Amino acid sequence: MEKRKFKVLEKQYLVPFVLITSCFAFWGFANDITNPMVKAFSKIFLMNTVQGSLVQVAFYGGYFAMAFPAAIFIRRFTYKAGILVGLGLYATGALLFIPASAIGLYAPFLIAYFILTCGLSFLETSSNPYILSMGAEESSTQRLNLAQSFNPIGSITGMFVAKTFIQARLDPRDTAQRELLSPEEFEAVKISDLDILSSPYIIIGIVIIMMFILIAAVRMPKNADSNHSINFIPTLKRIFSIPRYREGVVAQFFYVGAQIMCWTFIVHYGTRYFMSQGMGEQEAEVLSQQYNIVAMAIFIVGRFVSTFLMRYVRPGRLLMFFAIGGFALVSGVILIQGIFGLYCLVGVSVCMSLMFPTIYGIALRGLGEDAKFGAAGLIMAILGGSVMPPLQGAIIKQGTIMSMPAENISFIIPLICFMVVALYGYRTRTFAH
Repeated sequence: MEKRKFKVLEKQYLVPFVLITSCFAFWGFANDITNPMVKAFSKIFLMNTVQGSLVQVAFYGGYFAMAFPAAIFIRRFTYKAGILVGLGLYATGALLFIPASAIGLYAPFLIAYFILTCGLSFLETSSNPYILSMGAEESSTQRLNLAQSFNPIGSITGMFVAKTFIQARLDPRDTAQRELLSPEEFEAVKISDLDILSSPYIIIGIVIIMMFILIAAVRMPKNADSNHSINFIPTLKRIFSIPRYREGVVAQFFYVGAQIMCWTFIVHYGTRYFMSQGMGEQEAEVLSQQYNIVAMAIFIVGRFVSTFLMRYVRPGRLLMFFAIGGFALVSGVILIQGIFGLYCLVGVSVCMSLMFPTIYGIALRGLGEDAKFGAAGLIMAILGGSVMPPLQGAIIKQGTIMSMPAENISFIIPLICFMVVALYGYRTRTFAH
């Protein structure tokens, strides 16, 4: 392996890089405090897994709906303006948990999640290409991997908050016990649980308002290009005519689907296993969330390690190797029941660590000003996180398939996803940066 020499970050970009990188942690927090809420909402409102996964539909649907409007906005104005709009919508969605909790219905929470993630869509559409532009194009993929390394720090914080301040404090009665409560008792438990669930979102909403004020006050590098014309359709035709970009959008769709399925259903998988060992439902959920936190911890380590390895190995080739590793571990989840299947599921996280920023960097490399619209297509691909979990949830709902637990069989969907990512890595393995 030959060391590839280029400067990842120049001194004049240090303060903007730090501030924008902090936004990566904030949307990581939102993503991973939300994943365990599928189970929490299912229990609070006595819903099945498919209904509970509507949280993910609303959450990732916001990414899809707002990506191109965000791209048009930052093309017309600046990356900084796009980031400020994103932070504003993020805070608004989080603070909408106050009226949603007071109303006590499921739908207002879905609306709050949708608005919150419209903000995340603005943030990601603006922040990712902004980081790519902060220095030499030759170092752009490695620079984005470095910035994205702080995203899972926010994620693990979100998981910790979900476990410690939500799941552990919810009423300990399981779903079956709640169904036996009188309407008045059930309503009292529901209101208490919704207040507990909403509190962390309200706090993060206030923190995001403070971050908005800080970024608004700091001078940021302006967009390098002064062309603010939209030319929407011609630009889309131009970027989607590039195979590396077009296939990158597809790979990103499948990767995000795999990521959300693996992290969301760690809790489901672990809960089923630990309950089979005699634990109560809530105790099993809290223990499963600890495994989720371990998965995120090794994801963080994997991202820093893969960023270092890119000094020696081309990103596409590294992506291919990691995707093959993910395929092998998910195969273990399908074929091995019990605690070792759970270990395989946790281990998948190290393989996923480099995938999002690497696919992103490879797909946008060389697009120049078109990267603003190219970024939107890649953020829209986050829709995979909305489409895939309900499919997996529908399989899990079957209970048993061919004498095997449906949780195990359901991981055939992430298996297919990693095959797609490995193929993209193979096709871009000779790409220089």
